[in-house]
Amino acid sequence: MLHRPKALFAMRAEHLATLFPAPAMARLLSIADIDVSLVAERFDDPRLAQVLPGVEVLITGWGCPPLDETVLAAAPRLRATLHAGGSVKGLISPACWDRGLLVSSAADANAVPVAEYTVGAVLLAGKGVFTLREDYRRRRWFPLGEVHPSVGNHGRRVGVVGASRIGRRVIDLLAPHDLELCLYDPYTRVEGVEQVGLEDLLRSCDIVSLHAPATDETRHMLDRRRLALMPDGAVLINTARGSLVDTDALVAELRTGRLSAVLDVTDPEPLPSGSALYDLPNAFLTPHIAGSQGNELARMGAAVLDELERLAAGSPLAHQVSHDDLDRVA
Repeated sequence: MLHRPKALFAMRAEHLATLFPAPAMARLLSIADIDVSLVAERFDDPRLAQVLPGVEVLITGWGCPPLDETVLAAAPRLRATLHAGGSVKGLISPACWDRGLLVSSAADANAVPVAEYTVGAVLLAGKGVFTLREDYRRRRWFPLGEVHPSVGNHGRRVGVVGASRIGRRVIDLLAPHDLELCLYDPYTRVEGVEQVGLEDLLRSCDIVSLHAPATDETRHMLDRRRLALMPDGAVLINTARGSLVDTDALVAELRTGRLSAVLDVTDPEPLPSGSALYDLPNAFLTPHIAGSQGNELARMGAAVLDELERLAAGSPLAHQVSHDDLDRVA
């Protein structure tokens, strides 16, 4: 059991105040021994030379350097890393697993706003909002008499690709609506949701929302051939990883006007200034904002403090990440 573990922040200092506003910082000080004025943005900072040997817990966030063998050698008492962010892939090295380091992530907390963004996009897309807005702005008159009878969310078929924590949350949030939901995931089933193959999903769905991880297997899973399977008027939503979609193939489809896309992530990211996606009227772009932003960061900080309390009490972590998880998460 750890009693008031010695902790250290390791992240870009600019994120500290939003992750841990004053009440959260007071809570943190009641749990752990930590210098809240010291934030490790790099581990060769001379100020850390006397601190790292005693650190038991790292509270990490965006901008934390990788925890490699050199860092672990400088922190022999380190036993846990609590990450106030989503993915730990760029942070945790093989040396961490060799050490037996406990690793926790606030990915569940970060899934909340991503799922909320996705559900909003699904419902707006089903209503034809993205297309009709462009038409209204261009023509400066109500096009209601010309709205296609397929516009609306009653009975619309929505396909979710990936039963990730975000994908499952999207399914839960969409369940009360009059939608027909289906899922593609080769590894996970969700009770009560129709399970289909990827190509069947693409052929049959009006709206397709991507929630798969970025792996070698999923790179360009939506290529030219698979995008061509989507029916005319279908909408693709990507809040997962840009690499899931072949960007050139998507641009080619969008240029025909056959499909629309809502893209919070792209490949590359950010897009080059000359990308056609900026100007295509059927491409709705946002700058990777679906995840936690602004006051939503405090939710992730609170999740880390919950984990720190469990750790201090000798209880199991609720959001522990294992080595095997890395192949299946974003």
